[in-house]
Amino acid sequence: MLENLRDLAIIIAAAEVMGLIAKKIKLPQVVGQIIAGLIIGPCLLNWSNNTDYIKVFAEVGVILLMFSAGLETNLKTLIKTGPVALLMAVMGVFVPLVLGTILTAVFYGWDGFGTVTFYKSVFIGVIMTATSVGITVQTLKELGKLKTELGTTIVSAAIIDDVIGIIVLTVVIGIAGGGDTGIGEIILKTVTFFLLAVVVGYFLYKIFSFLDKRYPHMRRIPIFSIALCFALAYVAEEYFGIADITGAYVAGVILCNIKDANYVDRKVNISSYMFFGPIFFASIGLKTNISGMTWGLFAFSLSFVAVALLAKIIGCGIAAKLTKHTWKESLICGIGMMTRGEVALIVTQKGLDAGLISSDEFTPVILLIIFSSVLVPILLKLLFKSKKGLSETKMAEIGNND
Repeated sequence: MLENLRDLAIIIAAAEVMGLIAKKIKLPQVVGQIIAGLIIGPCLLNWSNNTDYIKVFAEVGVILLMFSAGLETNLKTLIKTGPVALLMAVMGVFVPLVLGTILTAVFYGWDGFGTVTFYKSVFIGVIMTATSVGITVQTLKELGKLKTELGTTIVSAAIIDDVIGIIVLTVVIGIAGGGDTGIGEIILKTVTFFLLAVVVGYFLYKIFSFLDKRYPHMRRIPIFSIALCFALAYVAEEYFGIADITGAYVAGVILCNIKDANYVDRKVNISSYMFFGPIFFASIGLKTNISGMTWGLFAFSLSFVAVALLAKIIGCGIAAKLTKHTWKESLICGIGMMTRGEVALIVTQKGLDAGLISSDEFTPVILLIIFSSVLVPILLKLLFKSKKGLSETKMAEIGNND
């Protein structure tokens, strides 16, 4: 227990210091917090490790972050961007899946369809399909772009992307003989969850609206809201096989139109910004350990990272362009979907459990998470720095943000 408290002190202090340094040199603070994890983790100083204790706090951090993103969502804009987000998500899964399969076949060979090497190649492609929107959400919030139509589209696409990715994961593992859940069952669970989210969400919205009118601007509203966030996160993963962050985001969307939504968001952000968020971002760096790296694995890892990043830009960028976005907006959408995180790790662990890959495949995934987590905030800030060339309609703020 004492060592865990020491780790928390080191992580929070290091994340704050590096976050301030990043802010001083005009970088998003999340970049500094991730680098803090690299410095104090096994990769360099080895002052702290990503223990189960730290993982719990990190998981709470990303759940609260996605709940906050839901609270800041404009429901009308979310509905409006739905078809665009769906196309982006489909292309954001298809292109990485194909390119990841080809890349692995080039490095490890391919003995034909239905063979061990075939399933390994396809599964590496499945890992590339995962999108982690947590870092993108925090960056968009820092830049004041989360409530824009473009920001809402990116977040919506990432949520749908993960749902499609779960279905693809289930199919691949099921066909390879490593899973016991059928494709029909996973699709049924997914559809059921979102249908229930609409129906139950409406009644929950009415209940919270009533409480909000009766007890305006009181702390009990944020407290009950956070309880709903964790409840839906639990239900989504435990009973429907959907990532807990999706449930948290849905909880935020349910409450985004109550009168005190901004008040709830501010209260949630206090704990998220000061404690849970920095731990989540620093934990990404803590996962990195390159002590077992070989030249072959190094070459594959670099190729894996490059292809995974470009695949999202190509797939999501093309989808955005097809839906009449400008080239710059399309690039922003592609880069916004590049980040990988806990979902990619979960997918990788599933493949390891099913015997489709070895533990060595964790190294390129960790490197992908690090590279995407650092690059995305920097690139998004550069692209958003100048509004020239962006459609005034697309960049119009929804609400009082920015």
